[in-house]
Amino acid sequence: MSENRSLLQLRGITKIFSKGTLDEVIALDNIKLDVNAEDYITIIGSNGAGKTTLLNVIAGVFPPERGGKVIVDGTDITGLSEYKHAAYVGRVYQDPHIGTAAKMTIEENLAMAILRGQPRGLSPATNKQRRELFSSALAPLRLGLEDRLNAQVGVLSSGQRQAVALVMATISKPALLLLDEHTANLDPRTAQIVLDLTEMIVQQEKMTTVMVTHNMELALRYGNRLLMMHEGRIVVDLNQEQRAGLTINDLITAFEQASGKKFDEDNILLTP
Repeated sequence: MSENRSLLQLRGITKIFSKGTLDEVIALDNIKLDVNAEDYITIIGSNGAGKTTLLNVIAGVFPPERGGKVIVDGTDITGLSEYKHAAYVGRVYQDPHIGTAAKMTIEENLAMAILRGQPRGLSPATNKQRRELFSSALAPLRLGLEDRLNAQVGVLSSGQRQAVALVMATISKPALLLLDEHTANLDPRTAQIVLDLTEMIVQQEKMTTVMVTHNMELALRYGNRLLMMHEGRIVVDLNQEQRAGLTINDLITAFEQASGKKFDEDNILLTP
């Protein structure tokens, strides 16, 4: 899957909240990570492990502490605004309502997405050529959305809306796709549909992908590399060969050996 070319490099990524107060929390602790082009990485960990904070730093929501670097395809984007990070990074959130505009049509949402990270001119956001592009991007989903470009996103089901969010995150072909527990709020059947659509888009577009999940089974089933985080650190890093044939119990054992702590996180879902 990977071209063995480093597409994302994280160097010395530390993030501290409420620094210098009694509430100080080290959310990320000197993370170093190299992600190869076309890697599909799953990240597992309990609440507070630092998973979403890591995605937020990559996406430019907030910067790492001084000295940390986020490098995408050879470009240091650490100091760029979140708006400019969007030219390099596409993201799908846990809540289908985030990342899409309910009162705008599917076409209008996709028009916004394709211009992410670019200067906005005075030319129309949509035209015949773009409509054809949007239809061709939606058609492979087989949800009939290519024939509903004028439908408001707010009338779609949660699964349809998350499918639109997936297309929005990938239509401008960003270097990196971030999936932040993007099926956690969906029912099991809809979640599986969205996961299948995700797999199809990732393979079709050869996208380098980082997927955060609470679900150990999904972390083992998808992608070619698995990370486990604990207290702001990456404590387990398994490549495709190392994780082949592993069970959930094997993963728990690997976590306990690496962290030196007993795994007792009942809130991590073991089944979809």
